[in-house]
Amino acid sequence: MSDMLTSSQSCHTLADWLCYIEQSHPIDKIELGLDRVSRVADRAGLAQLPGKVILIAGTNGKGSTARTLEQLLLAQGFRVGVYSSPHLLRFNERLRLNNHDADDALWVDAMAEVEALRGDTPLTYFEFTTLAAFSILKRQPVDFCLIEVGLGGRLDATNIVSPDLSVITTIDLDHQDWLGNDRETIGREKAGVFRRHNPVVIGELLPPESVMARAAELNCPALTVNHDYFYQQHDDSWHWHCGAVLYQNLPLPALPVQNVATSLAVLYQLSLLPDEAVLRQVMTELNLAGRMQFLQQRPAIIIDVAHNPQSTRYLATKLAELKPGHSKVLALVGMLKDKDIAQALAPLTSVIDQWHLSSLPGSRGAPAAQLVAALAGADYQLYQDVTSAFRRLLSTLQDDDLLVIFGSFVTVSAVLASYYQEAT
Repeated sequence: MSDMLTSSQSCHTLADWLCYIEQSHPIDKIELGLDRVSRVADRAGLAQLPGKVILIAGTNGKGSTARTLEQLLLAQGFRVGVYSSPHLLRFNERLRLNNHDADDALWVDAMAEVEALRGDTPLTYFEFTTLAAFSILKRQPVDFCLIEVGLGGRLDATNIVSPDLSVITTIDLDHQDWLGNDRETIGREKAGVFRRHNPVVIGELLPPESVMARAAELNCPALTVNHDYFYQQHDDSWHWHCGAVLYQNLPLPALPVQNVATSLAVLYQLSLLPDEAVLRQVMTELNLAGRMQFLQQRPAIIIDVAHNPQSTRYLATKLAELKPGHSKVLALVGMLKDKDIAQALAPLTSVIDQWHLSSLPGSRGAPAAQLVAALAGADYQLYQDVTSAFRRLLSTLQDDDLLVIFGSFVTVSAVLASYYQEAT
C-alpha cells in the first residue's frame, strides 16, 4: 500500500480503502446530516436491512447494551449482526456477524460498492464506512441487526434505517458542539431514533422531558426504567422485573447492570426473554473489550473507554471497590480537547493516588498540560504520547499496584496495541 492513495482504483486491500477514505475525509471530521448518506443508500437500498433492526442511541452504554443483546440472542439460537464504533485495535471490530468480526474480503467488496454508488456525492469517513457495513449486513442471513448510533441520533448516518425498536441508554453532556448544551436538547436529538407507533426502551434513569414528549407524540409503546421495568443491584447479585416476569439473584455481570437491565427490557418488548438458565449462563460470561477490562492481575492493569462525566462516575465507583486490595491506584489518561475534561476527571480525584497525563495526537487531541488544570494539587507526570507513558509505567509498577487507563478510545487503543506488542 502506498502512503498516498488519490484514487480508489489503487485500492486492493482493506488497509488501502481505509487510507483512501481517511485521506478524502479525515476520521475526526464530523458533518451531521442525512442528505448525503441517504442519497447514496437509496441507489442500492442499503438502508433496508434484514431481520429485525434495533437502533441503539445514548451518551454511554450503547456498546454494552448491544453486546448484551447480541449474546442473549445468540444463546437462543438467533443469527445476529452488530454494527458499532469506534474500534479499538482492528477496523473489522466495527461489524460482528454471529460473534465474529467481518473479514477483510467482505469490507473490501462493500467499500468498492459504496465508492461506485456515491459518484460525486462526498461522504465523511463515518458515512462511508457505515454504508459499507450496511452493504455487508444486507447480504447476511441474520435475524437481528443491532445498530449502534455514532453521535446523537436524529442526524447520525445510522438513522437512515427503519428500526423495529429504538433504544436510548443514557443521556449526559457530551459532543455539546454538535448536540446542544443541556440534557433536554441532547435528549431531543437522541429521540430522533424513535419511529411512529414503534416500541422504544428508555434506560436513562432521569429521562429529559423532551424524550418522553417525543415518544408520546409518535405514539411509541415505551418501556422506561423505574417506571415500567425495574432492577436492583446488591453486593453479589441483582434482580430484574417487568410485568409478570421476575428474575432474582442473578450473577453480577462484568458490564454495567443498568445497561444489561435495558437489554432485558428490549427482549421483553420483543417477547424474547431467555430461559433463566440461559440468562444466568450469559451473565457469567458477559464482557466487552475496553469496558472495565483487566489486561492482567499482578500488577493489576484495567482499561476503560470512559471519557465523559457520566462514564467516569461509574468508573470511580468500580475503582473505589477495588482500591482496598491495592497499595496504590495510578491513572494513565489521555483525552480529546472537546470533552469536558474537568468534570470528567473530578469524580476520580478521590480514588487516584498518582496521575500520568498524556497528550493525544491529531487536531482533537488535548495536550497533557490541558489536563493539569483539572487536577490542582494532585501528584502527576506529563508525557508526549500514550505509548511511551505506558511503557514507562510498565517498568515501574509494583505487584500490588493498580493501573487504570482511560479517557478516550484513542488512549485505550494505543495501550492495547503496545501491550500486545510487548506480549509477543
